Amino acid sequence: MLHTLVSKFDGSIDEASAHCDIPCGVYDARAVMYHAVSTLRQIDILLSLKDKGLSDTAFAMQVARNTAEKEKQAELVKHEVRVIWGDFMKGDKLEKHPNAHALAHSIMVAGSACKQDLHREDGEKLVTLCNEFSEMFWDMKGVKTKTVTCPYEPKVKVVEPDL
Repeated sequence: MLHTLVSKFDGSIDEASAHCDIPCGVYDARAVMYHAVSTLRQIDILLSLKDKGLSDTAFAMQVARNTAEKEKQAELVKHEVRVIWGDFMKGDKLEKHPNAHALAHSIMVAGSACKQDLHREDGEKLVTLCNEFSEMFWDMKGVKTKTVTCPYEPKVKVVEPDL
């Protein structure tokens, strides 16, 4: 019965694509930046825990919670980049930015490095790559960007749309 219903639409649908079940066309690199900065912040928090004088139990609990959050944020970076890269960055958008594929892959690798270990340099690299990605994304949308220092820790420079 379902096959009969679907077959009635054969040839009448030109093309459909979406990053979710409802094609909305909403893509925004600010989510990428938010998660990248959050990953770096969790790394900073984890690196500072040894100096807080916590009991062994409190230390273990904080490490567990912040590690889980660090890994979640790094995975969200990878997810957001995959969606934008796979669903939005295609066709003529790639002509002006032929390095999009290599940059997206580099972000995947950097996100994994943040999940695998605890080196601030990995978090900084992730933010830097995501800034490049954000700048490229907004250029593809024809939106000018500006670089600002985020108003919260870790107070790193981020690329955002100049609206």
